[in-house]
Amino acid sequence: MKKRYFFAAKAKLFLLILLSSYYSRATDEIYFSETAAPDSLFLVLKQKHSQAVKQHDEVTAAICLQQMGQLCYHLGHYSQALDYHLQAGDIFQETGKQKLLADNMSQTGILYYYTRRADLSRKQYEEALGIYRKLNDTIGIAQTYGEIGHLYEKQGAYDSSFHFQRQAVQQFRLAKDTTGIAKIFENLGSVYEDLERYDSALHYFQKALFIYQQTKNRLAGIEVLNNLGDVYRKTGHYREGLEQTQLALRASLALHETYQTSSAYRDLGKTYNLMGMNDSAYHYLELGRKLQQEIYSKENNKQVAFLQVLYDMERKNHEIEKLQIQRRATTFITIAVIVVILLLVVLGMLVISRQRMKIRIEQAQNEQNKRIYDAKHGLMQAELVNKKLQEEQLTQDLEQKSKELTTHTLHIIQKNQLLDDLRNKLEEMVNDEKRDQKKQLKSLLQQINQSFNHEQYWKEFHNIFEQVHQKFFDNLKRYCADLTANDFRLVALLKMNLSSDNIATLLGISQDSLRVSRYRLRKKLGLEQGENLSAFLQQL
Repeated sequence: MKKRYFFAAKAKLFLLILLSSYYSRATDEIYFSETAAPDSLFLVLKQKHSQAVKQHDEVTAAICLQQMGQLCYHLGHYSQALDYHLQAGDIFQETGKQKLLADNMSQTGILYYYTRRADLSRKQYEEALGIYRKLNDTIGIAQTYGEIGHLYEKQGAYDSSFHFQRQAVQQFRLAKDTTGIAKIFENLGSVYEDLERYDSALHYFQKALFIYQQTKNRLAGIEVLNNLGDVYRKTGHYREGLEQTQLALRASLALHETYQTSSAYRDLGKTYNLMGMNDSAYHYLELGRKLQQEIYSKENNKQVAFLQVLYDMERKNHEIEKLQIQRRATTFITIAVIVVILLLVVLGMLVISRQRMKIRIEQAQNEQNKRIYDAKHGLMQAELVNKKLQEEQLTQDLEQKSKELTTHTLHIIQKNQLLDDLRNKLEEMVNDEKRDQKKQLKSLLQQINQSFNHEQYWKEFHNIFEQVHQKFFDNLKRYCADLTANDFRLVALLKMNLSSDNIATLLGISQDSLRVSRYRLRKKLGLEQGENLSAFLQQL
């Protein structure tokens, strides 16, 4: 059973929750994450306490003391925690902060219990209960009833414990606090489990789980799932217990709750062992052991760091006291030294006055030299910027001219080739009048079509284009290295932003063939459906 009483165990997150709520009102809006190091939190609280004392802000100073006590309690330093809470309680009493006083008394009662003074613990709870009743604080009354019930439970007085737990449930219902009701149900289930009354334990655990599920409190639900797994396992319902523990494991892994994850691993190991599945039992027990070692290692590191902070603070306090004693002893000597220094200063002023004029003249000269230097430096910087802009403009102009040259070269290649072939063919037709003109015209058309794909001219165009767009082709080859010559031609024409009609004419293909070529190119480049091919190539 993973029994964690609501009011005693709330210290795990109580510190962080109250820090954010109190400091958002009383101090400089300090917020801490749950993963913050305890030593860092303690140092910040100590600093805020010192600032509050200097500013005579007694309430904030008391809150800092209270939270320092909660931090010590969370780390197991109960005596130190009790001392801080008692100091905070005195300040709340003097300033008349009844709500804060009652909350502090409730926490002090927990600390008295852990320091084996149950009578003082009960007294604190009764005083806190009286204040909550005067303030008509239903939540405070409900929590205090629960704490008193917990105290009776630890003393073995189960009838009294059940009485106060039921009182707590009634108050939480009046306050419509479903989370508080669920926590009481969870605690009642744990008590019944201790008494081996498993039917009642199962009943209350299921009621608590139902509330957590309704309020979507997954973190609190993990512990209840683990408790349900324990009850099922203890009553011999191993399959049901295994199912509950597995749910707890999945939830704890999703929320990164290492404590609950370790607990779930161990419970799975126990259940599999009882079911005779020792391999699985060993596997989960080993996972639980390793995770528990990690948890203990982190906690030990936090403890060492926190103890080091406490030690350093004590050492600094002793050093401060020693310095204060030494300061008193040297006060008279300091006064004498100050008198002597004043006399020396007067004598020094006589010497300094003679040098002031010289220093002023030198300073004026230096300022003038500095202004001259700054002016020259500014001119040089302006010239450099101007030259840089001119170079950038020349570079852009050169790139633009190169691109225009590529386009012009492509058109010249195509036109010259076509004109040359047409001239030759027409000369033949003029010289030979006997041949069939229809056949010659067909041959001429075939020659024109062939001229669109003349390989030599395409190679020359490719070389020129690649020189102008070297970076583009390098990026294209890195993106896809298996492109054919026809693919490169299509890519080059698309890069030049030519229309589909012009591209089809230059390649000597139909619009349908061009669409097929574009589709194959998109597949080779791995473009998704709907992604623009031309836009993609322009971005390369």
